[in-house]
Order: sequence, then structure tokens, then C-alpha cells
Amino acid sequence: MAKLLLIDDDSSLTELLSVYLDELGHKVHRAQNGDEGLRAFFALQPDLVILDVTMPLRDGWQTLARIRELATTPVIMLTARNEEANVLRGFALGADDYVTKPFSFAELAARAHSVLGRVQNQGGKNASPLQLQHGDLVVDLTTRQVWRQREVLHLTPTEFKLLVTLMQRVGEVLTPQDLVRSVWGEQYLDDVGYVRRYVWHLRKKIEPDPAQPRYIHNEHGFGYRFFSSPAASEVPD
Repeated sequence: MAKLLLIDDDSSLTELLSVYLDELGHKVHRAQNGDEGLRAFFALQPDLVILDVTMPLRDGWQTLARIRELATTPVIMLTARNEEANVLRGFALGADDYVTKPFSFAELAARAHSVLGRVQNQGGKNASPLQLQHGDLVVDLTTRQVWRQREVLHLTPTEFKLLVTLMQRVGEVLTPQDLVRSVWGEQYLDDVGYVRRYVWHLRKKIEPDPAQPRYIHNEHGFGYRFFSSPAASEVPD
């Protein structure tokens, strides 16, 4: 049973959605605005946050930013805004998924299940070795920590699984479809366009210079390949 925090000022929606998710075996807590939601977040330490964008006092963007300052708890953004710029803004702030109103409760539940699965399976049950290392980038699959040159890097669950997927298949070219299947699941194959943005945000966290990637390399027209290229200071004159 997962503990969910639903932050949305639409009380009618949250009541019905809470009942639906509760019947699926989840424990649902509700908050009606960002400030109340943050207090509940710190008190409850939920497994997943479902967060509306447009709310009084503190909107969803501000609430998400505050959550990401302190935790990597997965967050699904819930909003009536479906413009690509808003979707990308959510991803940039560390959202793990994005559901646009109106939506079916079954769709949201499926996405929640998928996001929770990423957290539970980070590193995988049969992953070996328990630590991945390429160059100065290290991933511990047991503690789910990532660091570069002894500096801890804070990744969201989705970013972590994307990085692990790439590192476990070092040297292979992975298409956007390959990455969607491994990280998000088959039901997300229509959303492969967002892979490029996720890769960009992951690069900003792990690459010394995101504009000149050392780890995640583009194979134009095909996808992405992970390998550790030498730093500029390591290349002989």
C-alpha cells in the first residue's frame, strides 16, 4: 500500500479521486493549497505526491520547487494546462509525470502505479554489480545515490532510472523508444518526444559541461549512447 498526498484546491475532485485510489489499496491524504500541502508533505513523508498547478497562496510550481529542495519523492503534476511549455517547465523543476485535466481516474492510477514502480525498481532486483562507475561518475544501486568526484548529485526517481538504464547498457545506442520502454513503460510510447528534454535535464545534473557531454552522447537520427569520454584536461596535446 502506497501513501499518496493529493494537493489540489478542487475539493470535489480530490474527494472522488481519494475514494477511487483508496479502493485500489492506497492511503490518500489531501491538502487544498501549496502551503497546506507542504506541511502535510513534511509530516507524512508520502511515497508519491499528486500536485495541481493552479492553486491559491502557493501554486504548484512553487510547491514542487520547495519539495525538490529537500526530497526526491516522485511528483505527478495535475493541471488543465496542456501547453508544451508548461509540461517542460514541470520536467525542468523535477516532476516525474504530467497528467492533463480532464482525465480518467484509471489513467491517473496507472500513471501513479508506473511512477511508484520506478522508485521500487531503481537499480532492479537482479542488478549486478551493485555499483556502476564510469569515469568519475558513480551510481550506488543499493543506496540509490549518485556522485561525481565525491559530490552527491540529487536526481529524481525518473532521472535516476534513466541514468541507470543508460549506464547498464554502456556503449549501446538506445533509441527514444528503448528508453521509454525501460524507464516509463509501454503505455508511454506516444510520449517519446519528451525523452530529449529528460536527457537534457539529466545532463545538467551529471555533466561537468552539459553543452559538451562527457557521458551521454547523441547518436543523431538514432538515439543516445553512454560512454565516458576523457575530460579535456586528460586529452594529450
